[in-house]
Amino acid sequence: MWLHSEIRTLGDIPRHYAQTMPESPALIDAAGADSWARLDSRSNQVARVMLDLGITPGDRVALLGKNFKQYFEVLFGVGKVSASLVPLNWRLAKPELVGIINDARPAVLLVDEEYADTAAAVIAASDTTCRVIGYDSANPDRGEWAGLVAAASDTDPGIEVNPWETVVLMYTSGTTGLPKGVQLSHQNYLYLRLCEHLEPSFNYTADDVMLTVMPLFHAMGVGLSLQALYNGAAVAVYSMPTPAELIELIERDRPTILPLVPAVIQMMLEVAGESTEVFAPVRVVVYAGAAMPMAVLQRALKAMDCDFIQFYGSTETAAGVTFLRPEQHRQGAKLETCGSPLPLVEIKIADPLGDEVPDGAVGEFLIRAPSLTTGYFNQPELTAAAFAGGWYHSGDAGFRDEEGFLHLVDRVKDMIITGGENVYSTEVENALGQVDGVQMCAAVGLPDDKWGERVVGVVVADPSAALTEATVIAQCRELIAGYKVPKEIRFLNELPMTASGKVMKNSLREQIRANGEGAS
Repeated sequence: MWLHSEIRTLGDIPRHYAQTMPESPALIDAAGADSWARLDSRSNQVARVMLDLGITPGDRVALLGKNFKQYFEVLFGVGKVSASLVPLNWRLAKPELVGIINDARPAVLLVDEEYADTAAAVIAASDTTCRVIGYDSANPDRGEWAGLVAAASDTDPGIEVNPWETVVLMYTSGTTGLPKGVQLSHQNYLYLRLCEHLEPSFNYTADDVMLTVMPLFHAMGVGLSLQALYNGAAVAVYSMPTPAELIELIERDRPTILPLVPAVIQMMLEVAGESTEVFAPVRVVVYAGAAMPMAVLQRALKAMDCDFIQFYGSTETAAGVTFLRPEQHRQGAKLETCGSPLPLVEIKIADPLGDEVPDGAVGEFLIRAPSLTTGYFNQPELTAAAFAGGWYHSGDAGFRDEEGFLHLVDRVKDMIITGGENVYSTEVENALGQVDGVQMCAAVGLPDDKWGERVVGVVVADPSAALTEATVIAQCRELIAGYKVPKEIRFLNELPMTASGKVMKNSLREQIRANGEGAS
């Protein structure tokens, strides 16, 4: 049943491939490729450093820095001593990082020199004592961390690791409320690999190269990279390229697998223009993390001329638990869905009481899967609420159609109730996205004396487009029911986004209110 039954923990991934294809590439960056043998050896050295620093099973090691190739040496090395990695979001403000450090209480904090001052300020403001070690992602052979690793033995520590121990403690993006520490075990990640292996159209091989530009502090960045590595594919790791730089990376490294969020796909297509030959090496585009506007998806399918896969999931599910197959993208009829559950995954559409609703009725996605988190760190009450009745309550609203395909329509909390009617923001955003000249868009509900809430469309327009509130509303009226049409349109230069490409609706509402309820 398992692709590799001998891989029982994440540390077993480099061990396995160091034995079976030692000289094949595992990791790639601008400096070149590292083999599987080197990745295994280096992760052993990391494990030895951890033991020398007094790290014991269950301890936590935090990392603050942008994507770099050595991230996976650290992840596998920390996993080999039964500790867990806490990847920190470098975009967060100091108070947010202080809150995470105080919650996670790492024994060691690895910090890229770019964030050395931030780390010092965070530790000084926290009530946590930990060993802070600097590294230089631009010059990996320099710095304290490089010296410690170089001096360590590369002999495997040979520690027996419980597969159900947490290997990654990942804090949610915090688009609403305080971030929560999601505990993900070795087995969570590996069970998701089993689900994929049982899906007939999932076909990653050791000949593939995945280009990882998604932040590695995010579930999609880590999860999809582990997906590739588990299957023996190489991962090319880069940090936050511009759309033009991304195209250059595709030309240079010739990745066959390209995971991106919809917003980046849209920006990349704008830069590429008619020069679609740049996408020739890519055999599959993986997209997730946010809704894909239909107009963008149809343009991407034509321009990139390769297979497309959509995943739906969350940090709590260790990445994707639904799958829209390449052939279903070509058929076109199900492009507006997020596919159907992977093998071993159950998804129930439920009302607020947890009872299943009929096909076609909107409810909350409740999920059961072997990849589900073991719970929120230090938060048993939140864990109990999120898993009430034995199902993970995702907070996502949608419906199942008569063929079993899932339609994601909104976050439960982002549904707009206007004049007694339910309006799902994705419906409005799909209409806004079809208006010529709209580059990015969002829809939110704001308090209204007459309607309870009114639908507000927020648009980032192409500078060359002569868009007005009246023209946008008029075109929307041709596409969706009158009560769903925005009562007003706000034009912004950019939308507040998380690193995973999701619009931060709370921040957007606050921004609109700060600019005045009647302004546009």
